Amino acid sequence: MSNKEYTPPKVWTWDTESGGKWASINRPIAGATHEKVLPVGDKPLQLYSLGTPNGVKITVMLEELLALGKKEAEYDLHIIDIGEGEQFGSDFVKLNPNSKIPVLLDQSKSPAQSVFESCAILLYLAEKYKALLPEDSVDRMECITWLFWQESSASFLGGGFGHFYKYAPYPMEYPIDRYTMETKRQLDVLDRHLAEREYMCKSGYSIADIAIWSWYGRVALGDVYDATEFLDTASYENVLRWAEAIQQREGVQKGLESAL
Repeated sequence: MSNKEYTPPKVWTWDTESGGKWASINRPIAGATHEKVLPVGDKPLQLYSLGTPNGVKITVMLEELLALGKKEAEYDLHIIDIGEGEQFGSDFVKLNPNSKIPVLLDQSKSPAQSVFESCAILLYLAEKYKALLPEDSVDRMECITWLFWQESSASFLGGGFGHFYKYAPYPMEYPIDRYTMETKRQLDVLDRHLAEREYMCKSGYSIADIAIWSWYGRVALGDVYDATEFLDTASYENVLRWAEAIQQREGVQKGLESAL
């Protein structure tokens, strides 16, 4: 069926898989599909994740904390294979009713504290270990503002551009054009902002950089969606300078190796 032949029904029903790479795990209902006990290690932090952009944020953050000497940030990483639907296992759903990775379980607390949503995890870890989040109230709010910018913007990049450009069952001009336009606008926002500073915040490297780099930096470098030529990411010189600098950080490299 071509784009022009489709007429939406009066009431949508879930009759068949939508197609594309993730069709087998997409569904319009929440909740567990099967019983599954999660592994639990003996480190203070238990991370249930995968090497997606959102997953990479947390392994990079944890490795950066360890590089800063925060030994209490030691963690066990448990891979959740979302392609096999492991995020719908009973124990995982108890930790995150939204059935998305990553999920952090802090065993240093009693009872253990679970945190889901990647930016919430970044903020939790930054506050817990007093690192990579400015203390000054003005600088802190700038950092949190950019953190929230990434959280709200990346759905257009991942669920929009990435899905229709890379994972949809067949090319569709309208959604690809729509989300490419928005992705390039967001890259331009970053490029203009980074023309005036080394990192996202004037106070220096922070959780805002970790969050944004894991999506936009890796897209610009060609690590996500293989779309550098299509998006002409070379034209965003300030983004590339920033992305390449962050990629060279030891904590970032270890976080990538751990997640991927």
